Order: sequence, then C-alpha cells, then structure tokens
Amino acid sequence: MAAFDDIIHQPLRLKIMAALNALPDAQGMEFARLKKLTGATDGNLGAHIETLSKAGYVAVDKTFVGKKPQTTVTASAAGRAAFARHVATLREIIAGAVPGGG
Repeated sequence: MAAFDDIIHQPLRLKIMAALNALPDAQGMEFARLKKLTGATDGNLGAHIETLSKAGYVAVDKTFVGKKPQTTVTASAAGRAAFARHVATLREIIAGAVPGGG
C-alpha cells in the first residue's frame, strides 16, 4: 500500500489541493474563492498555502487589480502528481475496507 502524503493529508490542505486539481492544468484559483470553498480564515488559509508552496505543490501569484491585491494559487505538476498518489492511497484503503472490494 502506498503511503499518505503528510503535507496533503492535513484536512485543509487536502481541500485546497482537491479544489485546485478540479481545475484545468495551469489554471489557478483566487484566494477569496479558496477561502469561501474551504471555510478557512485568511490567516489559516495563508499558512496552509505557504506550506504547500514550500513543498512545491502550488505556485502563488500576487498581483494588483486596480489598487486591490489579488492572490491566485495554482497546483504545480508536482502537486498534481502528489495529490493523485494521495487519492490512490485513499482508494486502496476504501477498496480494502469494502467486503469483496479488493
């Protein structure tokens, strides 16, 4: 059985990566949208995005729209691969837990 990815396994980071992986490659999601989807506070979401960024799982792009800052987060190729492996591990566990499922 494959191992969990300790970075992605944390519930909020799992939500972030799931949301980003639902997008087409190279498409990002604005911080405000991620905040709404995850129900996280600004500080908590920012800290978890920083952890994912340090691991190379996401890219963070900060720009200004007019005078307003806008942060966009995009899953990297490494992040998408790590998420896919993590989901495969979860599926292995589910298949093993279901009678006749594995």
